Amino acid sequence: MDISKYTDLAVMYASEYGIKIIAAIIIFIVGKWVANKLTFFIKSMMTKAHIDKTLVEFSESIIYFSFMLMVVIASLNQLGVNTTSFVAVFGAATLAIGLALQGSFSNIGAAVLIILFRPFKVGDVIETGGVTGEVTDIDLFSTIITPVDKRTVIIPNSSIIGGNITNFSNRTQRRVDHTFGIGYDDDLKLAKETLIEILAADDRILKEPEPFVAVSELADSSVNFVTRAWVKSDDYWGVHFDLLEKVKLTFDERGISMPYPQMDVHTDKQN
Repeated sequence: MDISKYTDLAVMYASEYGIKIIAAIIIFIVGKWVANKLTFFIKSMMTKAHIDKTLVEFSESIIYFSFMLMVVIASLNQLGVNTTSFVAVFGAATLAIGLALQGSFSNIGAAVLIILFRPFKVGDVIETGGVTGEVTDIDLFSTIITPVDKRTVIIPNSSIIGGNITNFSNRTQRRVDHTFGIGYDDDLKLAKETLIEILAADDRILKEPEPFVAVSELADSSVNFVTRAWVKSDDYWGVHFDLLEKVKLTFDERGISMPYPQMDVHTDKQN
């Protein structure tokens, strides 16, 4: 076997394609580094210009993807690949992938609608898709929500746009609503005065609009009061839970009962 023949052949291919491969790798590595730096620079400029954070995060994804596409094309061109043909093949492949991933592209369209109409932004507390929490990120395909227990919930953008959205952060005030029941034998006036007193004693509850207490229903086993108190949005959950505890403890101290559903069963004795 003539080993020198194969050695010469290997050297020829190495000299012909080795430099191109090395150059393509260098272009890709340097190009990726430049893409990261340029994307970070543009993001910093947008942030300094006080552009909405949601738009900044969304634009960052688009800009980085565009830069990386140019880097890949430049690397392939260095290898001698006909980029014109590549773009045509890429377009055809994109069409085929698009047909297969219609749901994913609907998420991208939904992301554009979220950016344009801004029903919420990063940092807002919203309720959507059965989840309530703070919006921590909006990308091309999904929105990430962090509930109060610090879970990470990822919801497809199309599901958000196709459903109801409750935004708790676009108002500075929220109303805390509760319903409390007392027994029919209890002192109605005392119960009402107690509820008014509890609401007035909490400094987090705003004086304007004035807190509201009234009998809302004569139910089967209780007389129900409704309470409505306006608070700052940041104080909502604290007041919500504290009122439940305070009312129960105060009612117990003053001998006001809070009945619960019950059933009386009567039996007939037969001889």
